[in-house]
Parts: sequence; C-alpha cells; structure tokens
Amino acid sequence: MHDHAACSAPHGGAATTTASLQIADIFRVHGDAYRREHRLSTEQRCAMRSIEVCRTAALGGHLDVCDRCGFQRPSYNSCRNRHCPKCQSLAQARWIDQRKQRILSTHYFHVVFTLPAALRALALANRRVVFQLLFQAAAQTLLTLGHDPQRLGGLLGITAVLHTWTRALEFHPHLHCVVSGGALRADGQRWLPTKHQRYLFPVRVLSKVFRAQFLRALRRALVDGKLRFPLPIAALATRPAFQALLDSLYQQEWVVYAKRPFGGADHVFEYLGRYTHRVAISTQRLKAIDSTGVRFHTREGKTVPLSPTECIRRFLLHVLPAGFTKIRHYGLFAPASVGTRLPQAQALLGDPLAVHAPHRDAAPTDWRAHLLALSGIDLRRCPRCELGTLVRHPLPQALLAVPDG
Repeated sequence: MHDHAACSAPHGGAATTTASLQIADIFRVHGDAYRREHRLSTEQRCAMRSIEVCRTAALGGHLDVCDRCGFQRPSYNSCRNRHCPKCQSLAQARWIDQRKQRILSTHYFHVVFTLPAALRALALANRRVVFQLLFQAAAQTLLTLGHDPQRLGGLLGITAVLHTWTRALEFHPHLHCVVSGGALRADGQRWLPTKHQRYLFPVRVLSKVFRAQFLRALRRALVDGKLRFPLPIAALATRPAFQALLDSLYQQEWVVYAKRPFGGADHVFEYLGRYTHRVAISTQRLKAIDSTGVRFHTREGKTVPLSPTECIRRFLLHVLPAGFTKIRHYGLFAPASVGTRLPQAQALLGDPLAVHAPHRDAAPTDWRAHLLALSGIDLRRCPRCELGTLVRHPLPQALLAVPDG
C-alpha cells in the first residue's frame, strides 16, 4: 500500500453541511469515551487515532500560497492509514497505473464469493486465518475449474479484493474477483477464450467447489491449532460442536454471485478504481452528523441512522489485521507469472497494453505532480483564480497550534 501526504483544510467540530461531513468528526468527539469503555486491538486503536488527526495541525504541514492571486491555504499532512477515507487517492492511482502493465486485452468476469452468516462470529475472532482461507478457497476454486479441460483447460488471470462490509457497515466478509475471459494453455502456445462472453462457469458448480475447498481448509486449521475460540464462540472449541457446525455448513448452499461481466480492459480499470482501495464508508455517503450520531446513505435512496457508539463499533469491525494484504493476484496475474506466462498470454492476444514504462518505481519529486500524471487531479491549481500555482511555504507557528479536544 502506497501512502502519501494530502492537502486539505482541517476539520474542527461536528460538520453541518454535506460537503464537509467526515467520519473523523464522530471519532474526534466520541473516540476517547469509546476507547475507555471498549476493548480494542492495537490495529483498531491505531486506525482511530490516525483518522482523528488526519489532515490536522497535529501532523504538521505547509502553507500553500497562489503565485498569482495570493490565495493562502494550510495544507496539513495525511495520516497514511489504509482505513482512513481521506488517504487513498494517490495509493489507488499508483496501484492502477502499475496494474496496467499486467492486464490482458480480453473480456473479464466479476465473481463474488461470500462466507455464510454462520461463519461470521468465527471470522471475527480469527480474522487473519479466516480471511486467508477465503482467499485460498476462492482462488483455488477458479483455478481448478479453469484447468478442467471440459470447461476451459488453461491458466486464468485473477485479481481478488477483500471487502468485509455491507452498505450498512455490518460485518459481511466477501471477495470480489476479476477473472480473465480466457486462459493460457499449459504449453503456453494458445489462448483459450471462454465459449461465451457472458458466462464463465455455472454458479452452482462454483458454489459447491468453493464450499468444499473452504471447509476442508477450515477443518485443517482446527487440527493445526490455528483457530481461537473466545467468548461468545467458546462452545465451538469442542470437537463435537465444531463438527456440527461443519455438517450444517455442508448442507447449505453457499452464495457465489456472478455479476454482469466487464466489457474489456477499460471497464476493469473503472471497476478497480472504485473497489481496490475502498474503505468501509466513504465521505460521499454521509448525510448528516450531529450530537446524536451519524446518518448515511445505503441503497435505493435509503439512509441508516446510527448512534456515535454504534457507528464507531461498526467502522472498527472492518479494520484489518496488521500487514494483511487485501488485494491479491493469482494465475496469470500472480507475481510468479508476471515475467513468464503473463507475457506469453499478452503476446498471443496481441496486447497493446503490454508496454513497460521506464523508471516506474522511481520516487516522484512531488507527490502532487505524480497524482496529476496518474489521475488528472491537479492539487497545485489555485482553487480561487484557477490560473495560479500553489507554492508551498513553511506553515506559520499559529497554524500549528493544536486546539484543545
């Protein structure tokens, strides 16, 4: 994950207009009380604190001054935490720019693997283990079916993105997978396209294979002693109880959702731009914040009101374990294939996107210039006269004073 400093005026107390609403407002006002009353992980405490101080005087910054009209604006540093709604733009742009070198000019499918509700409590208590199993089971399902000569007979390209939330911020672990509409034959001499532009594999087959892959791995995790059983799932620690859970899960039909396929590489980039670095809730979804809590948009024009405590609780459900990778690549897109099988597939497709830009990993001298090159967002343009360039100066001491609270 690439982090960066960002440019914004600080937010103070509770916001009053939609444009200025920030989830950080709830954290700043109610965070201390929540920490005193609830037991939190190190990652959750770090995320809370980072969001509270993000783009405020507490992190220092610069003063941006327009070289034409004299407009001035304090530019405070970002917290760089991957769970912060305000710190993802440059990281997202850099990531997408890198992925453009590892794309195939073909159609793509969008497959979503979801864990059953009966597993959510276990997942909450064992996030790292269960999330890892989710990635492994979903990827193995797709790769196994892709290698099946009766279905495709080759190696697929897969990018998987972990999301853990619903629109109402409830805990709901699921994996969004972008899958190439074809596969590279084992000998590397032929590209095998899917028979249908709108069809990858039967959903019922995906569901059954995914269920078998996940539950087999979950049983192995139990035998290997990798699972914890704190309250309120302590009863599952006994073998009979855990076996009963497995038996019930084998009887369920697991949800694997094949969404409408992408039309091509351009649509994949559009999707990745929306999903890869998304956090549990974006500032655009916030409708109102006041002393009673927060109200935000869900679906079809509906909103959800939450008390400050419940809002913080739900947000923290989605803080990932330290160092956990939420975006992973398999098959043709796996790191081991980047220099071998992926170029073979690109050559077979006559891929015009397979152009390697020199000095891609060179650090930019100015992150704002890099963001402009990648996304077209120009943070150096004066917002008042729209002609001048914002030039950075040391921040006056008066603007570095951190207000009480």
